[in-house]
Amino acid sequence: MTTFLLIRHAHCDPVGRAIAGRSAGVHLSRKGQAEAETLGERLSGLAISAIYSSPLERALETAAPIAERQRLRVRTAPGLLEIDFGEWTGRSLAELDSLAEWKAFNRSRNSTRIPGGESTAEVLARSVGELDRLGKIHPEGDLVALVSHGDVLRLLITHFMGAPADLLHRIEISPGSVSILALEAAGPRLLLLNSQADWPVETGLKPAH
Repeated sequence: MTTFLLIRHAHCDPVGRAIAGRSAGVHLSRKGQAEAETLGERLSGLAISAIYSSPLERALETAAPIAERQRLRVRTAPGLLEIDFGEWTGRSLAELDSLAEWKAFNRSRNSTRIPGGESTAEVLARSVGELDRLGKIHPEGDLVALVSHGDVLRLLITHFMGAPADLLHRIEISPGSVSILALEAAGPRLLLLNSQADWPVETGLKPAH
């Protein structure tokens, strides 16, 4: 069994305003930097075995305070990379709201491809494949932290919970939040969703010694 901490990167300026996508040079805002430090402190009491991150700056900067407190090295995991938003990269949400393709994409992720970008099936294949790969590296009850992006994490959660990808926006994944997914022999279990507070005892996570 492997338990994954699914962490969305902390705030950066485009959150809620524009599609940052895979653009280089998008760093955490001051608010995001404070969120990342708080997140590192919150997770410092857990026995984390490894931390992996999307290669983008905002994810790596979120992972850094966690790694520092855990005395771990951040390793990049390409399967956790943000969705390739193709022609929509860099555009504002207000601008996209007028496009029929954007509306269709948000109504039906499974049947609408991003112009010049990825399909939902491709995002799921690489992200689920990454969890499968990391589960084989850390198979014996390890707690593994993964820092990624909102829609990538929503897709992973809907997939493992058996829900259609078209319903992913019914799940809130806030910047700097943690969800906990345990992949067990009997099947996946979602232990926590979109947490920005202390851990409930019910999660059963082991403290660091």
